[in-house]
Amino acid sequence: MAENEDQALDERLKSALWFSIGKIVDEETLKLGVNATPQFIGALTEMVWAQIENVSTDLENFAKHAGRSTISTEDVMLLSRRNEGLEAVLKAYLDKQKVDKSKRPTR
Repeated sequence: MAENEDQALDERLKSALWFSIGKIVDEETLKLGVNATPQFIGALTEMVWAQIENVSTDLENFAKHAGRSTISTEDVMLLSRRNEGLEAVLKAYLDKQKVDKSKRPTR
């Protein structure tokens, strides 16, 4: 029974992803004056889904290797190390969060 529930949840999540990707593709194709087929949106959705599965597995494994059951920002930074652009964006965001947190008044 739990396996059926997991499959149903996966299908709902994939449908939501397909819908979101479809909206983004529609917006971009309107801006560019081009067309995108439903097959393109479906293929893009499958590719993004596979990437999400890979990233989530890697993040879970990084946390497990560190002896934790919760994924941390360090795990995300470790994952981003091979993509310099992404790593720079994430580092800048984390640095901004630290500055903003230090500016908040303590109670």
